[in-house]
Amino acid sequence: MSIKEILKRIQKQVPNTWLYPIQDVHSSLIFWWLLRRGSQPETFSEKSALVFSPHQDDETFGCGGTIAWKRERGIPVAVVFLTDGQGGQSSDSPLGREIVQIRKQEALKALDILGVEASRIHFLDKPDGALPDLQPEQRNETIEQIVQLIKLYNPEEIYVPHRKDCHKDHEATYTLVKEAIGNAGVKVDLLQYPIWIFWRAPIFLMLKLQDMANARRLSITSVQNKKSQAIASYCSQLGGLPGGFVKRFSSHYEIFFKVIQ
Repeated sequence: MSIKEILKRIQKQVPNTWLYPIQDVHSSLIFWWLLRRGSQPETFSEKSALVFSPHQDDETFGCGGTIAWKRERGIPVAVVFLTDGQGGQSSDSPLGREIVQIRKQEALKALDILGVEASRIHFLDKPDGALPDLQPEQRNETIEQIVQLIKLYNPEEIYVPHRKDCHKDHEATYTLVKEAIGNAGVKVDLLQYPIWIFWRAPIFLMLKLQDMANARRLSITSVQNKKSQAIASYCSQLGGLPGGFVKRFSSHYEIFFKVIQ
C-alpha cells in the first residue's frame, strides 16, 4: 500500500472537526518554513504564460497573483481548464449541467478580474474526477488538444499543478501536459503550483530534497487584492472548502516548483 493510500484511509476515519485543524496547522507550518527557509526568492518574469488548471478555481488559487501581475504589464497569458467541474453530479442531470455552467461563468469572472480575455480561456470539458481514467482514445485526444494550444500560444512558461498534489485530477493534469510538451517539441519553462499537497500530506513524505531545492517564492503584494477578488468569484466552491485551506491562498506569496528538464 502506498503512502497516499495509507493517508487517505487515515483521513477517512478521522472526523473533519478534528482533521481540519490538524491539516490547517500542518499547512501553515510547511508554508511558513518554505517562505523562510525552504525556497529561493524569485522575481517576476516577463515571459508569456499558458496556465493549465484541472478545475475552475485552481488557476486562481495557485497562480492568480502571477497572472494578474503579468496582465497588468500586457504580458500574454492564456488559461486552459481540463475538466468540466461538475464534481459528483451526473452530466445528464439538470443539476450537473447547471453546475458546469455556473463554474464556467465564475471562471470567466475571476479571470476577467485578473486581466485575462475571454478569447484566451479554453474549456476542454473532460469528466471531472476522471482525468487519470480516460480511455486511450480520449486520452490521446486530450494530449493532442493540449499540443495544439501550446503551438497556438507558443508560451515561454507553462504552469501546471504539482505532480504530487494529492488529487488525482491535479496529478493527471501534470502528466498530460508534460507529455504534450514533449509531443509539441518545444522548449518552455515548466512551473508547478501546489494546491493540496501542503494540506493533505506530510510534505516530508511526499517531496524529495531535489523537489524542495527547486521551490521558488514570489511576492504578489502589489496584486494581492485582485487575487482575493478573483478567489471570491468562485462562490459555488468556497462554501465546500475548509476555511484554513482557503485562507492560505491569501498570502502575499505564491510558491512554485520549477521542473528541471
